[in-house]
Amino acid sequence: MTTGHAYGVFSTPADPRKRVGVSAGENIIDLASAVRNLAPELTPHVAGPSLDALLAAGPQAWAEVYATVTSWLTSSRDRIEPYLVPSASLHLPFSVADYVDFYASEQHATNLGRMFRPGQDPLTPNWKHLPIGYHGRAGTVIASGTGVVRPSGQRRSPSGEITFGPSQRLDIEAELGFVVGMPSALGQPVGLEEFEQHVFGVCLVNDWSARDIQAWEYVPLGPFLGKSFATSISPWVVPLAALSAARVSPPPRTEPLLPYLDDEKTAPWGLDVRFEVRLNGHVVSRPPFASMYWTGAQMLAHLTANGASLRTGDLYASGTVSGEGADQRGSLIELSWGGQEPLSLPDGSTRTFLSDGDEVVISATAPAPDGTLLTLGEVRGHILPASP
Repeated sequence: MTTGHAYGVFSTPADPRKRVGVSAGENIIDLASAVRNLAPELTPHVAGPSLDALLAAGPQAWAEVYATVTSWLTSSRDRIEPYLVPSASLHLPFSVADYVDFYASEQHATNLGRMFRPGQDPLTPNWKHLPIGYHGRAGTVIASGTGVVRPSGQRRSPSGEITFGPSQRLDIEAELGFVVGMPSALGQPVGLEEFEQHVFGVCLVNDWSARDIQAWEYVPLGPFLGKSFATSISPWVVPLAALSAARVSPPPRTEPLLPYLDDEKTAPWGLDVRFEVRLNGHVVSRPPFASMYWTGAQMLAHLTANGASLRTGDLYASGTVSGEGADQRGSLIELSWGGQEPLSLPDGSTRTFLSDGDEVVISATAPAPDGTLLTLGEVRGHILPASP
């Protein structure tokens, strides 16, 4: 397995400055220092305490930095030895501008539809015609490893009583996030073929969800406080170039698509990314991203179809990744079937939703260009008690 080529931000006890790094096996390349001495022309792209400058530099700069680092990793490892950092603290890799969450898994949407609308078509009439999504809260996107305080809000009990208090149905959502580099002008939609010109790479996302709060508040305007309290992202951003071997065709489309979403004649942007979800150290699910109905390119095209502009640092996520198998569901509401089928863990405990102290780790791999496996890292979070 290879770490491939992913970018992040790190610091060390000896040098607490945040700076740009590249994953290199068990080590990190201090990219800012390496570039300053080995490829000074690239210095402006990796200077500063975040990936913001690199994201804003655009596709040509992305390719130049990627090619340079790839050459170091494959044929000039001796040159980067002085810049290897064995251990470090990892940080939020970029400044999040806007955040959008989609609902792109047919299996996930079908499962929830069967739970909430029994006896009816599990998919809403619009689901196969457009990627459904909502705007989230960029200010609560947090770095992997940050504790998540159990949110409080209004809930409605089965008897109809309205109460306020800590969520009793706190959940996870295993997702893939897409990180926007190049902005777009207000009023100018971004077409399917422009995906690689705007999206720098991907990261892992856990979009924590308070299902009881969400269930009471979401009609008629959709998710609000049940989703906005925290969204965790992985510290590593994997550039699209590293995912060339992971590209696959999306599932067959069963409804004709309008031209701006029709990708039948474009290069495929399905991704063979394989997730693993661990709860308190135990594997509870292995969701496959390859089965996602809507691709990252289609999500971006729809996000901007009305002329909404993009900003450097925009993050949009896929929504829960779930497969057809019971062991491929990317949320606890599915794994426990709405709380009706408690999940048994190897330590003898059971879960329907998250308890205080629980830790969730979501990791993922994908085929790498050299024939090995590329790891996308992990996004980790643990549940803290509700604020008094």
